[in-house]
Amino acid sequence: MSPPGSSQADCPEQLCHNGACRSADLTALLSPEVRWLWEQIARRADQRGDAAMDSSTITITTPDSSAQRAAVIGLLAPRALPPGVARRIDLHRLTQTLNRRGPHLTPGAVAAHALGRPLAHRAADKARRTARLTTLQHLRSRLACALPPTAPVRPDDTGWDSLRRRGSLARLLQHPDPEHLLTAAFTVLQHLPASTRADRRRLAHTAAGNPHALDAGTELAGLVLAEAATAQADTGGGASAREAWDRLGVDLDTLTGGLLTLGVHPAGWHIPPGQPSLLVPWVLHRALWPAPRHNEDRWVFLTENPSVAAAALDGIPDAVRLLCTVGTPSRTELDAVARLAATGWRIAVRADFDCAGLALVRAVIAAVPDAEVWRMTAADYTTSLHPAPFDAVLLDTDRLGETLWDPSLAAVMRAHGRPAYEEALIDELLADLRQSRPPGSAPARSGPVSAQMPLRVGRTAGSA
Repeated sequence: MSPPGSSQADCPEQLCHNGACRSADLTALLSPEVRWLWEQIARRADQRGDAAMDSSTITITTPDSSAQRAAVIGLLAPRALPPGVARRIDLHRLTQTLNRRGPHLTPGAVAAHALGRPLAHRAADKARRTARLTTLQHLRSRLACALPPTAPVRPDDTGWDSLRRRGSLARLLQHPDPEHLLTAAFTVLQHLPASTRADRRRLAHTAAGNPHALDAGTELAGLVLAEAATAQADTGGGASAREAWDRLGVDLDTLTGGLLTLGVHPAGWHIPPGQPSLLVPWVLHRALWPAPRHNEDRWVFLTENPSVAAAALDGIPDAVRLLCTVGTPSRTELDAVARLAATGWRIAVRADFDCAGLALVRAVIAAVPDAEVWRMTAADYTTSLHPAPFDAVLLDTDRLGETLWDPSLAAVMRAHGRPAYEEALIDELLADLRQSRPPGSAPARSGPVSAQMPLRVGRTAGSA
């Protein structure tokens, strides 16, 4: 029997293995009346992964056509077989019969020529894929065992199936050198920071010799984050790449991104009134915040979109304390806001009425349990809905999550199925910023707020 995947170099049509058709007369064997036999043999060849089909036995079913049954007299039996019966045939004996027409012919070779395609490729490809995956799995186990005890991420054998479900193994096999890619991924895991933080470009250069090796969209970055997710039992799959790197203690860039601020600055900074500034991650890691002065309004507003900050600059530049995340906040930004709250400032948070916006509010509440939600009620949402959007966007309602500060908000958003945006409430938000407190809020408590308070949902700041 020819092994799966053996050479077809001696076959002019690249159909049969090992040149089995060489010096053979296939004319009578390829007549249309005999095709039914080769179709059944080819089907079993594909199932078995056996391109030759020159040993063992198979069961065939005879056709109803007398001409088709008569065409195989001498191949399968000395006389015509009855119609519609299952008949077990000896492939070795059939091979000997075929050798009268070609010394190297096999049933699989004739079937391949009859159908015009090589046989058993699917099974052979599957066998090769399985063997390659087994080799990679063993390599992964060795690489995991070689990680130092202090490594913050330590994948184990149970993560292999998780990588399969995530599609990481399929992408790994598509790489020109899967072993090299897997080894490089574990080199990155080996160099992850255990206690401090690391810059992603410096980490990439140290581990892979290329500061861009872990850029977004690279195979290496994808595999590292997939391995980290399996080791950290992250089954949600909803975290952005930025958030995933942040959890690993890796900064995408400490000098870009961060918080846009108006009237809120680290201690010791002197910024002219009404001037915006950008606190980059490097600053936020180290920022010490001043405590509010006696009898000073203690509210700091936190929003998602820079359009709110721009409107505040145009309308009330000297009287606002506003932080803008410009999108989803990182762990660095959330920690900085939590330290700000710990000095005595009260946080009022809001965002767009969409999946990302609700996630932002929940993240701030988790970081600052005493934060209050600012104009994020069901009534605010319905007020914010555009009556006739040009290109209506639909909400992914399965990803909305809960709105514990106002349970009816999530229900109303699911019912409408459309997002709403901060820009719809600009006038109301500016009015709140002028008053230096969210609508309906209680007077600020004196003294600093503890950063270690039990987790609770902040009280809703209702609409004015």
